Parts: sequence; structure tokens; C-alpha cells
Amino acid sequence: MSSFNRDAVERRILGALRPLTIILLLLICLFPFYYMLLLSFRPLDAVIQDPGALWPKAGEIDLGTYRDVLASTEDGGQGFLTFIRNSFIVAIGTVVLTLLVAIPGAYAVSRLEFFGRRQISAVFLGVYFFPAILLAIPLFVFFTRIGQRGTLLGLLVVYVAQVAAVSIYMLRNYFDTIPASIEEAAAIDGCTRLQAMRHVSLPLAMPAIMSNALFIFMIAWNEFLFALLFLVEKRENWTVSLGLSQLAGSIEVPTTVLMAGSVILTVPIIGLFFLSERWLAGGLTAGAEKG
Repeated sequence: MSSFNRDAVERRILGALRPLTIILLLLICLFPFYYMLLLSFRPLDAVIQDPGALWPKAGEIDLGTYRDVLASTEDGGQGFLTFIRNSFIVAIGTVVLTLLVAIPGAYAVSRLEFFGRRQISAVFLGVYFFPAILLAIPLFVFFTRIGQRGTLLGLLVVYVAQVAAVSIYMLRNYFDTIPASIEEAAAIDGCTRLQAMRHVSLPLAMPAIMSNALFIFMIAWNEFLFALLFLVEKRENWTVSLGLSQLAGSIEVPTTVLMAGSVILTVPIIGLFFLSERWLAGGLTAGAEKG
């Protein structure tokens, strides 16, 4: 009886602590973003007078900061609209090219038998763990000699080379969880290996593919080191992360402008996560059965 009562007490305590813990974690995670968003909308003089305010006063909402951040340098702004375009080009290009390489590569490592198959995954993971700073100077010299330093294409190629190996490693592990018997059943129905991969394995692997695509996009969108090395001399080709670093390093840029740039850098990642959530869950069972 005492054991039963103790169990009931523990359940009640944990039941009460669970929502409190969730609320506390949400506050810890969301408060910095909320404060950044708040600063981006408040006028600079209001921030100076009351920097600790957690709620804007009547008439304090000011969109001029975002206009200043997004406007071109010719119009007296920071040119972030151009930076956003450049970042989207590089990030989406990196996602597309990486998946075109990683999906067939991961499928081959998972399904095909060849010499060194067991060791190749460790090699891919080792390539990803290789410090990027050690590759910076050789890549800088190489792309300078071929005339691609300062171009978005050169930066895109570097990003694909960085993330392709770990993408293959991650997708290979997911393909291993898909039973080979499903593809064998498709082969009995007359499907070739490519058809079985396209109509059976890929729909089942869609959650992993979408997660991988989001992971690649985040890396390409937030990457700073190679963007600095390759693009610093050409402002018209800057990415958002490089533009934001220049705002942070300038004493002439108000804090409100810096916060607006930070919001612009963060919002696309959050939006893409919510847009891809349906795909992350929807591909779990798609393609396993028909009819």
C-alpha cells in the first residue's frame, strides 16, 4: 500500500513539474529572440532611455529600422535585401547539389556490395570533422588562381564539398533502416533498382532527406569563415552572415539596426522548419504499401 502511495505521489509531483519545466525551457529559449525582436522595433532613443523595457510603449513601434537595413547602400541603407538574395542563392544551390550527390551516394553505400564499403562511412565522417580552418588557405589560393574567388559559384562549390560527406553518412544510416525486402518485393513486380529506389526507398527516406536538407541549408545560410575569405572584397556578393558581422563590428551602426539584421538572419530558418514539418512526419509511411 505504501509503495502504491509513493508511486502516486511521484506521478503527481512529476505531473506538476512537467509543465513548469516546459515553460521554463521555453522562456530560456524564446526570451533572447523576443528581446532581439523588441529592440529591432523600438526607436534608438527609447532604447537608450529604457534599455530594460520588456514591452513597447504606445507609439514606440518603428519599422524604420528594417527599412534602413533592407534599403540599398545608394539609398543610405545597409543593403540586406541583396545579402538575402545572395544567401538564398548559395543556400538553396548547396542543398540541391548536395542532395543530388548524397542521395545516390548514400543509397549505394547502404545497398551495394563493393570493396571498402564498411570503411567508407568512417572516411566520410572523418572528412566532415577535418577542421575547416586548415582548408581555408589552400582553397583561398586555389580559387584565386582559377578566378572564382569573390563569386557565389565558388562559395557554393566549397559548401557542397564541406557538407556532401556528412550528408552521405547521415542518409546512409537511414537507408540502412529501410528493409531490403520491400525493394525485393518491388523487383519481383518488375521494378529495376533505380525504379525501386525512386518509388519505394525515397518516399520512405523523405523524413531523413528533409531533415538533411534543412541541416544543409542552416550550414550554408549561417556560414561565415569562407564567406569572409571569398567575398569580403565584393560587397555586392556578400551573404547575410557576412553583412551582419560588418554591422556588429561597426561603432556607427545603432544597436536597433544590428538587432533588425539578426532577426532577418534568423527568421528564414524558423520559417523553413515549420514549412518542412509536414514533410518530416508525412514521409514516415509513404511508399511502404500500395492499394
